[in-house]
Amino acid sequence: MKITENKYFKKIVIFLTLLLLLLVVIPIPYFIEMPGSSENIRDHVTVNEKRDNFDGSFMLTTVAVQQATVATLIQGYFTPNNDLISKKEMMGTSSDREYEKMQTYYMETSQNLAIKNALDLAEKPYDMTYEGVYVMEIGEDSNFNHLLEVGDTIYAVDGKKLNSSKELTDYIQDKKPGDKVKLSFIRDDQKKEASAKLMKLPETKKTGIGISLVDHTEIESKDKIDFQTDEIGGPSAGLMFTLELYGLLANKDLRDGKEIAGTGTIDQEGVVGRIGGIDKKVIAADAEGAEIFFAPDDKIDAEMKKYDPEIKTNYQEAVESAKKNKLDIKIVPVKTAQDAVKYLEK
Repeated sequence: MKITENKYFKKIVIFLTLLLLLLVVIPIPYFIEMPGSSENIRDHVTVNEKRDNFDGSFMLTTVAVQQATVATLIQGYFTPNNDLISKKEMMGTSSDREYEKMQTYYMETSQNLAIKNALDLAEKPYDMTYEGVYVMEIGEDSNFNHLLEVGDTIYAVDGKKLNSSKELTDYIQDKKPGDKVKLSFIRDDQKKEASAKLMKLPETKKTGIGISLVDHTEIESKDKIDFQTDEIGGPSAGLMFTLELYGLLANKDLRDGKEIAGTGTIDQEGVVGRIGGIDKKVIAADAEGAEIFFAPDDKIDAEMKKYDPEIKTNYQEAVESAKKNKLDIKIVPVKTAQDAVKYLEK
């Protein structure tokens, strides 16, 4: 009798151990997004080997991402401001390695564009070299799939040298789906070429290549600008990097002792672009004591509305999150870096 009971007990222990592993340890192909951290940018940027020593701070904000297990999935369902997203929603068709590379390139590009805009604001000279267009993601349906790789730099189309990603987009959109184009690109310091047919993009119905892209630029200036952002990826710190650098380059106190956070990409003209997870970034900023939060006041066009009838501007999303979570933080809409500077100088 005791031997039989012992066998049953062992089976129960094994079953419970396997169940615990399934619930707590074994990952599932989903991620949980939640409010992350707010980082003081003075810890990540120097100009001529000097850091920002004015009172207050500029903060970049992050969204925390956790690989889901069954246990964290259940916990996340009952936790406010946590969202569950599939691996495909977050990474598209990219592998883990490609996704990490993509985030690194986004960060490098946002830094270069922030330098360019900060130097413009400070009216300081520089030389900008346009290297081409980074390939950030390749759609499964793209005819260039398996011909291009994440990290390739496209520098010409049909022999025409590119001076911006807009030139590439405009050139492609003047053609029809099915037309063939030749892309010249650099991979591992070697020049290569690939030809394939264009497609109709499912989201916009316009002619396209079926890739995500971002400008690859290099800035040379007399001022020595360094970033220390090894643990941070993505393009969303562009605006806040610009403000931090402008203050350092112009030796100007923009904050007047205030704690200021914000988010948004930045382009060559200083336009602030939308980002994901702004509802969570506002919460992270408030938790760190930010008084002001700059949010992209991006334009929602008819095509975007058609694709997602419920879409809102980043500014609207930030305001809703602040109200919903009863946050004591002022949300300020900005369309350009200059808008943020004007607000701070008032």
